Amino acid sequence: MKSSYILTSIFLLCSLIGQSQTKDVSSYDEKILNWQSKNISRKMMGTNTYRAYEELLKGKTSKKNIVVAVIDAGIDVHHEDLKENIWVNRNEIPGNGIDDDKNGYIDDIHGWNFLGNSKGENIDKAPLEITRLYRELNKKFQNKSETEIQESEKKDFAEYHKMKVEITKNQKEAEEQFIQMEQIHIFISDLYDSLGKMENASVSSIDEVKKITTSSKPAKKLKRKLLFYAKLGLTKQGMKEASDHFEAEKSAYYNLEFTPRADIIGDNPDDITDYKYGNNDVTGPDAFHGTFCAGIIGASQKNSLGIDGIANNVSLMSLRAVPNGDEYDKDVALAIRYAVDNGAKVINMSFGKSYTANKGMVDDAFKYAEENGVLLVHAAGNDNKNIDSSPNFPSDILLDNSKVNNLVCVGASTFHTKKKLPADFSNFGNENVDIFAPGQDVVSTDVKSKYQVSQGTSFAAPVVSGVAALVWSYYPDLTAVQMKEILIKSATNKGKRKVRIPGTKTKVRFMELSVSDGVVNTYNALKLAEEMSK
Repeated sequence: MKSSYILTSIFLLCSLIGQSQTKDVSSYDEKILNWQSKNISRKMMGTNTYRAYEELLKGKTSKKNIVVAVIDAGIDVHHEDLKENIWVNRNEIPGNGIDDDKNGYIDDIHGWNFLGNSKGENIDKAPLEITRLYRELNKKFQNKSETEIQESEKKDFAEYHKMKVEITKNQKEAEEQFIQMEQIHIFISDLYDSLGKMENASVSSIDEVKKITTSSKPAKKLKRKLLFYAKLGLTKQGMKEASDHFEAEKSAYYNLEFTPRADIIGDNPDDITDYKYGNNDVTGPDAFHGTFCAGIIGASQKNSLGIDGIANNVSLMSLRAVPNGDEYDKDVALAIRYAVDNGAKVINMSFGKSYTANKGMVDDAFKYAEENGVLLVHAAGNDNKNIDSSPNFPSDILLDNSKVNNLVCVGASTFHTKKKLPADFSNFGNENVDIFAPGQDVVSTDVKSKYQVSQGTSFAAPVVSGVAALVWSYYPDLTAVQMKEILIKSATNKGKRKVRIPGTKTKVRFMELSVSDGVVNTYNALKLAEEMSK
């Protein structure tokens, strides 16, 4: 396989994997370790979190433990750096099979899994929303021509054909990309195996490659090659993840015959009153994404392990509602209501999609959260698009065109202070993206007490959730609307800075990319909270 083919493939891979791109790391560069908390300098666009602890909070005790609900794919609640800060439902007796607190959920000790059934079976992969919507329209319009369609159905018929074109195109691309990534995975795996045979050692990860010390020239050459590929993100583990990603796209995302909801849960996804489903497995089959978010918000600061979470007096509630694919609106709505009813003040939502089936359910849940003073923090998405003009759900604009005032939409920034400040993948919007936060090259918690470095607006949102939780823990009387105002007004203003529009080389002033014109700033947020609390 030619090197030029591999290089082209890795750039394709980086542009196509959505919410996160993960690399193996054996040791973390001091520049990026906890950089989301570092202070602002000439070369570092941090959040001044450490400065806040050192100058504003030193000697002070927080007034309240803040519950942050993480609606995601699940959290490894036993992670060494998270277990001290996992939320516990004190009104439920573990393992007795009884709904002790009578909230409709049995043994919900650390939250709830809305992607499972009472037998303990869980949804892992799921079709995208466009596929689910198209499947329903296909029952109605398959093999029909425009002349056979009634006037009242023409809008749906046009949408049906638009979806058909998009699904057919994406399905074909997914199949091609899977073949490509699987070929690279096999190629890279063979190189690892070759090095292992040369040195009579087990070589299955980049960490093991680095540990190889040899006098053999062929082995040295092969080691250098593997280290070079690793810098590009081409590792055995990474390519397996890439291959799995595109396999999921072709077999699940656009597969009209794939019906995990009906097969595993069997509820009516269009009926919000049909809510007695799920189980208490809040980790699920693949909890990397949710575990990573949880670490950014509230990894323990009291130990010498791993990383420091933003907030120091926080409880992390795990609500599993995001499969490998698009989330179901009903699960999101029920998860929000569960979080509100069980004392969450902040709800982190690092997910999103371009189509929605039951937006009204989510709208009602948003209003419920607003009425109860709960802040919603949502990732802007990773398609480097302007979401002022392109749909991105969920959003704070409701079906009746009114808005909720308790949702903060977050774009991803880098540690660069100049033209590369907005992450190249981040969505943006002067009206619909409220603020930017660190979301590139972030180190956080992975499952099984491991750590990874990754990127995405998914990981910018929990930075903001962590800042909100930290501020609230010292100023618990602030309202959710005040908290949103504080986060936006206290941002490090970079509005006049010329930066690249994500995904392009075109430069604009940073003020054109978000409402706040800046990056979240913990120090400033605490100072403004002090003023507002008076």
